[in-house]
Amino acid sequence: MERAIKDKIRDTRAGFTDAQAGSAAALRDKVKKNCLKNAHRTFEQGIQCVQVNSMNALVSIQDSVMIIHAPYGCSACASLGAIERLNIYKHHRGEEESGESRIISTALGEKEIILGGEKRLEETVRAAIDRHHPKIVFILASCSSAIIGDDIDAAAERMREEYPDTIFAPIHCEGFKSRNHATGYDLALGALQNYVIRDAAPPKEKGLINLFATHSLSYADQLEMKRMLRAIGLEANIMPYHATYEDIMRIPAAEYNISVCQIFGDEYMAFLHEKYGTPYTVTCMPIGSDSTDRWLRSIAKLCGREEEAETFIARERAEVTAEIEEIRKKTEGLRVCITAGTGRGLAAATLMGEYGMQLLCIHTPYYERAYAEDFERLEQYHGDEFLINVADMQPYEQINLVRKYKPDLFIGMANWVSRLGIPTVHILDAKRPTFGYHGVLYLGRKIEDVLDNNNFNKKLSRFTDPPFRESWYREDAFKYIEFPEDIVS
Repeated sequence: MERAIKDKIRDTRAGFTDAQAGSAAALRDKVKKNCLKNAHRTFEQGIQCVQVNSMNALVSIQDSVMIIHAPYGCSACASLGAIERLNIYKHHRGEEESGESRIISTALGEKEIILGGEKRLEETVRAAIDRHHPKIVFILASCSSAIIGDDIDAAAERMREEYPDTIFAPIHCEGFKSRNHATGYDLALGALQNYVIRDAAPPKEKGLINLFATHSLSYADQLEMKRMLRAIGLEANIMPYHATYEDIMRIPAAEYNISVCQIFGDEYMAFLHEKYGTPYTVTCMPIGSDSTDRWLRSIAKLCGREEEAETFIARERAEVTAEIEEIRKKTEGLRVCITAGTGRGLAAATLMGEYGMQLLCIHTPYYERAYAEDFERLEQYHGDEFLINVADMQPYEQINLVRKYKPDLFIGMANWVSRLGIPTVHILDAKRPTFGYHGVLYLGRKIEDVLDNNNFNKKLSRFTDPPFRESWYREDAFKYIEFPEDIVS
């Protein structure tokens, strides 16, 4: 089947790097001179998987089945987190009695790895259809099935002949395809276009705006974004989390397209602009008052609703300003380190600036031209000497830096940092509201709580061993990075 969107990887985008380190000023200057290059780690603890993000993007789509063409390990690792988030989401929507997530593994074994697994794939697809009768079957490749050369496209074609009323969408999302796991999102959105929407061109619906959002949003955050967009006269079609077939088919009908962060869906929105003429904007994640202002104003400018947006912003700001100032009395001057996905980390760093905190370092999976302006904007709050550690899942660097900096607060996944006794807050909250103006207060109160009561982390530091040998903390955190400018050819 001819595909409208060809597979691409984000690694080839201008200025992309997942291995770099330096001050904000140093990386900013490299971007402006077009000389930001990827460094090389001689040792890595691992990186995130492309397949996991393709699965996370599509797993909640209603009336669908997902076939993971892989040994058990791939689906087991990926499905645990996805199903947990999906169950939380369903609980908040009051849908506990609705059907379970349908993730099915072909469970490739030694026999299939040697002789090929396409027969096993087709058997699994038949069993899934006979049991669940889905409208859409997603077939996800894996490292194993790609290495042995199983042709999931040919298998999908054969299944279409056998089940003509079912949509089959093969996705080439093997883990080694890209070092940037956001490629998995691109592949998932491309599959919706290539195999579900195809050439459909419904009439435009006035005021409809597609909001392309990651799987990590809470239901409360989705409701908050819908509320904010409704306030300026727009109806949000949130994609692809928990979408129906009808929601997917409305994508070309939207008047506008936006995403929840700087790079999520940007490739797909560019395609929709080219094919359907749908205007779009790329903006920040609405965490914190300043970021929410920017998010809303960017959308309002796109849609010609600036007056409505300014009225809404003024009203919402007035409701939260007094409490923000009260919280700031406790947070002013605190030193902070942040670890998060790039879009969420940038928004968190802005929020820390609103609360008067000083950013020491930010640990982010990627740095590329699409983010350069946002990193530069952080300098308004924190100056240009804060450290940017570009690393996708390299906690040995993170904890080395945190131990050296000894911040007053750490924002991010705290599994290892908690053992240092430092107060920790996680802002990737799939259960509670973090977006919009009221999300500012929720996060501020959460920070207040951990500053008032850090006994658990203090006891961890007293009664548990550090995660690494003491000698590592005396080393340069970037000992295993070879920077391009230092390599002599």
